[in-house]
Amino acid sequence: MSSHKEKLSILSEMISFAKVNNTIKQAEYDFLFNVAQQLEVSKKEFDSLFNTKVEHIIPKSQAERLVQFHRLVLLMNVDGDNDLEEIKRLHDIGLVMGLPPSAIGQVLSIMHKYPNRIVPPEVIIEIFKAHYN
Repeated sequence: MSSHKEKLSILSEMISFAKVNNTIKQAEYDFLFNVAQQLEVSKKEFDSLFNTKVEHIIPKSQAERLVQFHRLVLLMNVDGDNDLEEIKRLHDIGLVMGLPPSAIGQVLSIMHKYPNRIVPPEVIIEIFKAHYN
């Protein structure tokens, strides 16, 4: 698994993404805190990330990048409301992580076909597999 520094970077990126519309709703905070718990980051340290910058570290493996991209898709849809700014930001984050633009676009276009826009992990994996072959 990731180092503690990498875990903080993951959470920091997600917090920054959640702040794209200048507010974090309770559902977004709860989702982020759940991820922090899964990553074994304390509440105190998690809460400090809302006001502290940490070094941005791109996940090393393709699998870790896909997991992070999926987390961001889930975060974007957790409040049931997403706008073009969030979609563009998610697309840009995927590009910075080195994910194929066409696969990112495909995930963003099909998410509307799923209940609550929650794309199952296996669907995301299949989309990216097809773009890497």
